[in-house]
Amino acid sequence: MIGPESTAERVALWRALHVELDPPPHVLEDEVGLRLVDPAPGWREREDMNPDMTSLSRACVVARARFVEDLVIEQAAQGVDQYVILGAGLDTFAQRRPEIASRLTIFEVDQPEPQAWKRQRLLELGFGIPEWLRLVPVDFETESWWDRLISAGFDPQRRAVVVSTGVSMYLTREANIQTLHHLAALAPGSTFATTFQLTLDLLDAEERPIRQAVEHAARASGVPFLSLFTPDELIALAKDAGFPSAQHISTSTLAQRYFAGRKDGLRPPTAEQILVATT
Repeated sequence: MIGPESTAERVALWRALHVELDPPPHVLEDEVGLRLVDPAPGWREREDMNPDMTSLSRACVVARARFVEDLVIEQAAQGVDQYVILGAGLDTFAQRRPEIASRLTIFEVDQPEPQAWKRQRLLELGFGIPEWLRLVPVDFETESWWDRLISAGFDPQRRAVVVSTGVSMYLTREANIQTLHHLAALAPGSTFATTFQLTLDLLDAEERPIRQAVEHAARASGVPFLSLFTPDELIALAKDAGFPSAQHISTSTLAQRYFAGRKDGLRPPTAEQILVATT
């Protein structure tokens, strides 16, 4: 059985490293992903886990996860009871926050093989698959994720929160636009949150060589970056798709909200930003 994609595994381990290496208060406390991955001894000595080299990555993944978590909790308090995670990977909200998650129907959409692996690991670790957690396997090359989502019980006539993190840069521009059009047709009062990668010219100077190295590694591994956006461009695309409202959540906003007062210098990078669009 094929395990999680390497990117999903790294994200899970970076979230665990934040708890293990960075002093409190922690932006997000998530070691469930580490239990799912169950890496070989010595995993902390891997090059892609280097504490100094991964500080931006750690800050990035915990900032976006915390933002999404806060958004879902806020919307649940307002009566929204459907939560869709596109490209769910090793998301652990359902396991970490069952007091909130059990009030929702959560749809985790992902590739069939990695998701089957995750299902098996959840069962092995005793988390189980509660009725309110729907694992939705989709072969994105041959199937419609929207049709599979409907088949899993999603009701497009009811409000929902839909999120997609760490995915948009691997999709073509056309696929990103198509996703926006699909989700702009959600029930009024629904919310779509997605991360996106800034164009190189908008990055802080010290981050540009890091981005170039990341893009080179992505190409070498067969998953090149295909879509980069400016905030104004993505907002315009969301509104053209039919969203009445779309706003950019900047890195500085995330830093102020979740990292203010930290003495260790941990801050999220400028490379990844967030779009929140509402119907």
